[in-house]
Amino acid sequence: MTATWDPTASGVLRLPSGRLIRGRGLRHPLPEGPTPDFALYLLAKEPPAVAWEARWVRWPDFRLPSDRVATAAALREAWERAAEERVEVACGGGQGRTGTALACMAVLDGVPGGEAVAYVREHYARRAVETPWQRRFVSRFA
Repeated sequence: MTATWDPTASGVLRLPSGRLIRGRGLRHPLPEGPTPDFALYLLAKEPPAVAWEARWVRWPDFRLPSDRVATAAALREAWERAAEERVEVACGGGQGRTGTALACMAVLDGVPGGEAVAYVREHYARRAVETPWQRRFVSRFA
């Protein structure tokens, strides 16, 4: 399957490889248009069921993920799938945890760890990655 997001749609991040990943806040309504093929949800509590394939990473608001090894595997899976599928990454507000995950995926895509937060802030949301420890998590992500 070769399905992608509209690169001009709000919340869609284009990585240097051309992969498109939609970031969003789950407290906001589902955007109009196609639904994800795969979603990665970054929340303290398990999210409600959705009609598409989804994976949950336990990640409290303003914190870091509870299991960093499992998180790295989930981020790599989402990044790999984004080559041919519509992938969505979401947390409650769509800024901190989502921005951190998108920055880590930018690192997987070749953006240096020290530049990934700036890349996501420029191309996704200027307030992405909210805390110093989230920025440090990205800079150390490999």
